[in-house]
Amino acid sequence: MSELQTTAVPASNGKRRRVMLIIAAIFILLGGGLGLNWLLVSRYYEETDNAYVQGNVVQITPQIVGTVAKIYADDTDLVQAGQTLVSLDPSDTKVAVEQAEAELAQTVREVRTLYTSHKQSDANLLQRQVELTRAEDDVVQRRKLASTGTISKEELRHAEATVDAARAAVEAAREQLSSGRALTDGTSVRKHPTVQRASAHLRELLLAMQRTSLLAPVSGQIAKRSVQVGQRVSPGAPLMAVIPLDQLWVDANFKEGQLRNMRVGQPVTLTSDLYGSAVKYTGKVVGMGAGTGGAFALLPAQNATGNWIKVVQRVPVRIALDAAQLAAHPLRIGLSIQAEVDLHDQNGNPLGTLKEATIYSFESPADKLARARIDAIIEANLK
Repeated sequence: MSELQTTAVPASNGKRRRVMLIIAAIFILLGGGLGLNWLLVSRYYEETDNAYVQGNVVQITPQIVGTVAKIYADDTDLVQAGQTLVSLDPSDTKVAVEQAEAELAQTVREVRTLYTSHKQSDANLLQRQVELTRAEDDVVQRRKLASTGTISKEELRHAEATVDAARAAVEAAREQLSSGRALTDGTSVRKHPTVQRASAHLRELLLAMQRTSLLAPVSGQIAKRSVQVGQRVSPGAPLMAVIPLDQLWVDANFKEGQLRNMRVGQPVTLTSDLYGSAVKYTGKVVGMGAGTGGAFALLPAQNATGNWIKVVQRVPVRIALDAAQLAAHPLRIGLSIQAEVDLHDQNGNPLGTLKEATIYSFESPADKLARARIDAIIEANLK
C-alpha cells in the first residue's frame, strides 16, 4: 500500500508541471504576439471614438429693420445659393427710393445749368468790357473838350465816374465767371460732387430695398428656423441657419500622449455610428488645435488652485473628408465618428504649413442693380 502511494505522487506532480508549462507557453506566445503586433502594426496607429462631425453654420440675419412678409423655407429644406429665404415688407423703402430718385434727377438738371451758365457769364463779361472801353474812349474825348472849355468840368467828372462804374462791372462779371467755373472745373455733370452725393443717397436706399429679400449665401439645408410671418426684425437678429453639407469635417479629440507622432497630411480611416462599419471614410489630418478643449472652455479650469488633480487633456485634430464619399453617404453636424490615424508617414509638419486662407464668398447682385439704375437716371436727365 505504501509503495503505491509513493509512485502516484510523482506522476501527479509531473502532469501538473506539464500543464503549467503549456499555460506559461501560451501566455508567452500571446505576449510575444501582442508585442510583435504592437512593434509592427499597432504603434503606427492612433484611434479615438471622441470625434464628431463639424461644419459651417451660416446664420441668416437681416441688415435692415423690417416686418417679415413672406418665408420661403423651413427646417430640413434644401436650398440653393441665391435663393430667396425671407422677404420683408418693402413699402416704406419704396417711398424713400422714389423720393431719392426725384432728388437725383433734379440735382442732375441743376448741375447742368452750372455748365450752361458759363456761356452767359462769358457774354456778360464781354459786354461789360465793351462798355468799359466805350466809357474810357468817351473820357478821352471829353478831356480834350474840357481843355478847350467846350464842356464843363462837372460833365467830365460824370464821364470819369462812368468809367469807374464800368470797370467795377467788369470785375464783378469776371468774379461771377470765376466762381461759376470753380464749381465745375475738373469734373463733369456725372462726376460732380452734388450729383455724387445724391447718387450715394439713392444707392443706399436701393441697397436697403434689395435687402428686403434675404438670400441664401450658400447651398445647404435649413436649420434652426425661428422667424415668423409678421415678426418685426432688427439687423443682426438670427432668423434661420443654412448648413452646407458638402463642407463638413471631423474634429477628433486625441489625448495629448497620442499626438507625439501625429503629423499634418497623415491618412485617416473613419466610421460613423450612422452607417456603421460597413461604410468607411478616408480623410487626412489638416491641422491641430492651438490648445486643449479645456483651455478654450467657457469656464476654463483654474489649475493654480490647491485642489488641483491631474487630468489627461485632449487636443482637437481637424480631419478633412473626401467630397465624393461625403456625397455618397451624407453626414450631419454632431454625429459620432471613430477615427484611426495612420502614423507611418512622418514627413508632415506637426503644426501645419502656411497656406492661402479658404475663402467662402457670395456676391449679391444688389449693388450692381443699384448702380445700373442710378446710371439710367443720370443719363435720362443729361439729355
